[in-house]
Amino acid sequence: MMAMLLAAGRGERMGALTDRTPKPLLPVAGKPLLQHHIERVAAAGFTGLVINTAWLGQQIADFVGDGSRFGIPVRISAEGERLETGGGIFNALPLLGGAPFAVINSDIWTDFPLASLPRQISGLAHLVLVSNPDHNPRGDFVLENGQCVPVGDNRLTFSGISVLTPELFAGCQPGRFPLAPLLRDTIARGLVSGQHHDGVWIDVGTPQRLQTVETLLRNPGSSFKEYDV
Repeated sequence: MMAMLLAAGRGERMGALTDRTPKPLLPVAGKPLLQHHIERVAAAGFTGLVINTAWLGQQIADFVGDGSRFGIPVRISAEGERLETGGGIFNALPLLGGAPFAVINSDIWTDFPLASLPRQISGLAHLVLVSNPDHNPRGDFVLENGQCVPVGDNRLTFSGISVLTPELFAGCQPGRFPLAPLLRDTIARGLVSGQHHDGVWIDVGTPQRLQTVETLLRNPGSSFKEYDV
């Protein structure tokens, strides 16, 4: 099974930290956040990895190389301008093959076991959801009995981890577009499954949250049940 790491964002909320360094290459516990993700993807047994890039993307390409030093083949999907999540994945489809593939945001930190992601799914997408942090109290999607549904009370936050099929993007056109509306339309058709991860999950979108991950990794005994800082 292939995996894709989303690494094209500018990281505006990081302020000056990302003026000259792409957010995925910001250091955490002695190595870039992106390297932590690549090592976890390799350890989980994925057969190959695609990384999309835009802002300062050549730095990412130079750092990763062909992936051999991480033990997994890596290919770069370079975007002239950032295509957003949906457009970026669509642009990378020729590198991902015809089977379901995993997609992971590079600006999160979680203890979710990537090896447990389903290799085959019955619908067009499978989402990993987490309990709502303070910065997203209303959540994103409703999960009921392993299925994402259009309405309901059990609204959770999308973790940025999913298994998607190429067929999800049937009818899409090249260019810039977000993923969320496509997922909502597919949920309305009953074709999106999901699961709730109740462990550690942090949206590494600000310097404060980056520091939270730093503290967590340097103090493994720490407990972070409140994800927003």
